[in-house]
Amino acid sequence: MSTTTVIGFENPGVAAPVADALTEVLRTGARQLLAQAVEAEVTEFLAQHRQVLADGRSRVVRNGYLPERKIQTGIGPVAVMAPRVRDRAGDIRFTSALLPPYVRRSRSIETLLPWLYLKGLSTGDFGEALVALLGKDAPGLSASTISRLKEVWKDEQTRWRQRDLSNKRYVYLWVDGVHFGVRLEDASQCVLVVMGATAEGKKELVALSDGYRESEESWRELLLGLKTRGMAVEPALAIGDGALGFWKALPQVFGHTRSQRCWVHKTANVLNKLPKSLHAKAKAGLHDIWMAPSREDASRHFDHFEKAYTQKYPKAAACLAKDRETLLALYDFPAEHWVHIRTTNPIESTFATVRLRTAKTRGCVSRDSILAMVFKLATSAEQGWRRLNGPERLADIITGVQFKDGVKVEDQKIAA
Repeated sequence: MSTTTVIGFENPGVAAPVADALTEVLRTGARQLLAQAVEAEVTEFLAQHRQVLADGRSRVVRNGYLPERKIQTGIGPVAVMAPRVRDRAGDIRFTSALLPPYVRRSRSIETLLPWLYLKGLSTGDFGEALVALLGKDAPGLSASTISRLKEVWKDEQTRWRQRDLSNKRYVYLWVDGVHFGVRLEDASQCVLVVMGATAEGKKELVALSDGYRESEESWRELLLGLKTRGMAVEPALAIGDGALGFWKALPQVFGHTRSQRCWVHKTANVLNKLPKSLHAKAKAGLHDIWMAPSREDASRHFDHFEKAYTQKYPKAAACLAKDRETLLALYDFPAEHWVHIRTTNPIESTFATVRLRTAKTRGCVSRDSILAMVFKLATSAEQGWRRLNGPERLADIITGVQFKDGVKVEDQKIAA
């Protein structure tokens, strides 16, 4: 059985440290998040004071923005512009609870921002988030204001999901099914994640969708959606865990895309079929395979592993042997790319930045809320994703150049 990617959520608390990787995500998304939160707040304020003067004009109206100011936070200075409201009758004033005029420095805002992301699923938790920023006397935001903010995220995710892909060319795809440590509407639901490498070597989030037990039907629907929206050119290689229904769905939609099984998942699967006393030795043997400099060397280590474990541990040997060809597919691609295509680490490492574990979210979380939150986190993290090594080699793959043991075949002929 495959290992499962599980992400949980934890109440970080005011004193809880924030991981460096998460801080980088927050640094890029803080300004947008705060702006959205204050916009939702002022919209709610205007709705509460919807009055009409004798001349037919609205009494309380928007009146531009206050000058931009920077709040010094634990993740660096964050520039903000608070909305301004005018009361034509003169005695109603708007003051943002999130950005009151006197706030210039806050160490606890680094606690507030992940809280707004991760606990934003429950409207009652936003009062506690404001306490982290403004102190115990901070006023809470109303449930309707919080609902407006969440709807902004959902709308962004919906527009992104429907975007045109006709101008996109993805050479590699990484795929995985991510299970979250919260109660979903259906316990069998997970989030299907697809990342891609463009022709320029940039990694991008390609698709997010809810799926049923990572089934063939769920993956087929996702892939067909990509094709319908313009992804006409088939990727050269897809990388994923061997247990996914994705592998049955892939040839039905992209018949010429090759498969590379994730070595991290395969290593875990093989070790699960061995006693713990042998894990260190077996892991080293598997490492020799996927770090070999050529297919010939990898095959030699492959044969040695099978011979060493087949007699006493046939299930472990069979688990490895059944995916031999797809585990070694990487040798037909540029050596500069091996570090990227051996595993699904691009997905794993992204979601590790939000791996705040063990919280028990009250109530049942809807599919739309989970997708909106994952979308916000992933697109914010996307800005810091590492580009592929040797991006110029991607053009060779696109034009059909053949590679053997990571080197262009024509270069090998010249060397010979």
